[in-house]
Amino acid sequence: MSVVKTEQLTKIYGDGITAVTALNKLNIDIQAGEFLAVMGPSGCGKSTLLHLIGGLDQPTSGQVSVNGQMLSGLSDDVLTQLRRRQIGFVFQFFNLIPVLTAAENAVLPLVLDGVKPGEAQAKGETWLAKVGLADRMSHRPDQLSGGQQQRVAIARALVAEPSLILADEPTGNLDSRSADDIAVLLRQISDEYNRTILMVTHDPRIAAHANRIIFLKDGTIVDETNLTNNGSSGDEMLVRQRLEVTA
Repeated sequence: MSVVKTEQLTKIYGDGITAVTALNKLNIDIQAGEFLAVMGPSGCGKSTLLHLIGGLDQPTSGQVSVNGQMLSGLSDDVLTQLRRRQIGFVFQFFNLIPVLTAAENAVLPLVLDGVKPGEAQAKGETWLAKVGLADRMSHRPDQLSGGQQQRVAIARALVAEPSLILADEPTGNLDSRSADDIAVLLRQISDEYNRTILMVTHDPRIAAHANRIIFLKDGTIVDETNLTNNGSSGDEMLVRQRLEVTA
């Protein structure tokens, strides 16, 4: 079943001679439980793609559907509800609230959606435990390492049980060891909990943990690679080779 589908997805910024085509008639089909990485040079349209799929921006033309629902034409209120319940976001810089504990940060999407406090707390604690932070629930962000903060952000993205996780350079602000741990965790979430993950990354080592990689250049898909070995050195080498070819 398709969780995400784009049809002729196009995004143009500006007009006339200053117009910039960020995405050009992109067709992507992402299946339930798939871990898809998006790679390409700066300005190729990676973040634009995430913003359009997340309903944070509107395409110039074409369509995006999430779980069979077309995003175009939805009101702001309906889009907000869809993002809270069907899409989880993971960012490079964590975006945690400094004065809140890990548990309080993790439950924010449920609190904003009006879930009862007891139910929200139970779900937040469950997901914090699943991402390896059962002993850090009362810690504030400044009491956690970068890798632990990103785990809190991942728990927050998952707490509403969304089918889709959008991760924008989720390891870009971490040291190499913590980055590897987060990549392994994302693959585990995809495999064990059947979450669909769409991840933008510039790091071949991190991308090698995905099931499939698409390579963008000038707003179009120029290559696609399927991977099978969960971040093996062979997969990483393949990703590096494809990056060289598509550069």
